[in-house]
Amino acid sequence: MEKKFDVAALGEILIDFTFAGKSADGKNLFEENPGGAPANCVAALTKLGGKGAFLGMTGTDSFGADLRAVLENLKINTDGLCTTKAQHTTLAFVSLDENGERHFSFCRNPGADTQLSAEDLNKNVLENAKILHIGSLSLTDEPAKSATEEAVKIVKNAGGLVSYDPNYRENLWGNRKDAISIIKGMIPKADILKISEEEFFLLYGTNCSHEAAANEILSEGTSLVLITLGAEGVFYAFKNGSCKIETGTVKAKKTTAVDTTGAGDSFNGGLLYKLTRRAEPLKFNKSNLEDDLSFANTVAAICVSRRGAIPALPTLSEVENFKSV
Repeated sequence: MEKKFDVAALGEILIDFTFAGKSADGKNLFEENPGGAPANCVAALTKLGGKGAFLGMTGTDSFGADLRAVLENLKINTDGLCTTKAQHTTLAFVSLDENGERHFSFCRNPGADTQLSAEDLNKNVLENAKILHIGSLSLTDEPAKSATEEAVKIVKNAGGLVSYDPNYRENLWGNRKDAISIIKGMIPKADILKISEEEFFLLYGTNCSHEAAANEILSEGTSLVLITLGAEGVFYAFKNGSCKIETGTVKAKKTTAVDTTGAGDSFNGGLLYKLTRRAEPLKFNKSNLEDDLSFANTVAAICVSRRGAIPALPTLSEVENFKSV
């Protein structure tokens, strides 16, 4: 069956209040920007020209209305975006250090994004997605955890793939041990795993090599493992047609980082855009994949050179015309 959507993303959608300077009185100013890792990812894909859908939940407040409008303006399908009167739209305050690195403070106790239930899922959207993209913040609380697990089952049963990007925020989990167990529990269900080096160390320890962890993950059923290395680029591992494991690293594009919010999400969106240009997204060789990863690195480089997450995402022409500094 021909799929209607390249990617359906499920999980948190929220408002990022990003530091935007000081007032005349020296008070911090924050700029309202749409965010949430899964939403950022599908926005990146659609800004490039892909077909995306989003499933999640906001409050029935002005912030929720703003988020829906942002998605619809990007032509992202919102049939799976639900609302609740019981909780406010989730908010995050993002401060930046001198290197553009982020520090988060969440208003999520529990927050509307955690209230998506399995009964709320739009099955038609999920069954019509080539790839379901999820993070791990939808696994921190019920009923969103059960909804995420059910969405994975629906997509798999319909012949789709699952892309997973674990996203650890310490203050959103009960404790580190539970977080590690829950985050790792989703990995065998993923066809594509993208993990930052920070989360890699959390899950596998600082003494585990990228290659050793990738071998373990691939043996559990995942087809493509990616470890993003910040300014150093991205490590990849996959099994080729003869079941031999291929590995390598694709260098990052040089740019001046202003705000790293959405860096990994824009990378994901860029990669999923390229993979879904194929009839079978996971049918590639080493050269094909490295080209796709170079493209995704360019998307991320442009994103971090601007403020915000979704507002910073590039168009296809901007990616094609990008020149490293």
